[in-house]
Amino acid sequence: MKQLTFFIGLFLMIAPFCYSQHKSAVKQKPKVQAQIKQYWFVMLIAGSNRTQDSATAAKIQEGHMSNISSLYYEGKLKVAGPFGDDGNWKGIFIFDCSTKEEVEKLLNTDPAIAAGRLGYEIHPWWTAATGSFVPGKPKK
Repeated sequence: MKQLTFFIGLFLMIAPFCYSQHKSAVKQKPKVQAQIKQYWFVMLIAGSNRTQDSATAAKIQEGHMSNISSLYYEGKLKVAGPFGDDGNWKGIFIFDCSTKEEVEKLLNTDPAIAAGRLGYEIHPWWTAATGSFVPGKPKK
């Protein structure tokens, strides 16, 4: 019985402190709605010219990967990746750009798009500017 009384007393002493810490932490978090920002979602699709020989296709792919890296370190490309099946959708990009025209200009720097191996669809897309979507350039 003494142990139970001790634990109840301990709980009553600690509970207000824990609640006040939780309450102040909640107050410090910015509202998610205030963090919403527009990005550009690009669906990469199979292009109209996928007839290159394997050596040429490999060279185009190497340039494609290099371009992705450059755009990422410029802070323009936030997400990039292929799909795991052999469908018409080949991959996605998510850009942090001001305009659709800026996205198109950056897409045209991609050797796979320039060669016609990939095409694209651009859509405005919104999410919270946290995690991978924090504005600015990533650290190398």
